[in-house]
Amino acid sequence: MPNLYKKYKDEVVPELKKELGYKNVMQVPKITKVVVNVGVGKFLKEPNFIENVEKNLIKITGQKPVRTKSKKAISNFKIRENMDIGVVVTLRGPRMYYFLEKLLNVTFPRTRDFHGISDKSFDRQGNFSLGFKENLAFPEVKAGEVDKNHGLEIVFCTTAKSKEEGRMLLAKLGFPFAK
Repeated sequence: MPNLYKKYKDEVVPELKKELGYKNVMQVPKITKVVVNVGVGKFLKEPNFIENVEKNLIKITGQKPVRTKSKKAISNFKIRENMDIGVVVTLRGPRMYYFLEKLLNVTFPRTRDFHGISDKSFDRQGNFSLGFKENLAFPEVKAGEVDKNHGLEIVFCTTAKSKEEGRMLLAKLGFPFAK
């Protein structure tokens, strides 16, 4: 069982239940899934780039990504219908908590010029989106092995009913929000 899950069950749930005034433990917000997404973008024509991105995501998440395809052709971006334009990984359960633990304890401290996360990326339902400009912040990716750097987007889906509840949940779990 991941340490972050134990912390959530033992510390975060009772605190949030008390602060939000819920009567039942099941009403307390929780993280349901984490989605890691990489768009191929300008390297679309390079044949090996999407394989390299897949290998990096396998190292980072420990799970095989799924390729996303374009739904329609867009001539200005030189995209044809059913062309591979990105890769995505959805993490749930224990693997999600291990990833979150690694993200909070290892990746954020390794990020260059890190001063905390902006809390402006919450949607109305309390889900949070976070972007990384480069994948070198993750310890599994070695700088010498990467020929082209790519960014990635991480979405934390929660059962929170509002932005405030989502922010409280993530702050209690240890997300370093900027002051």
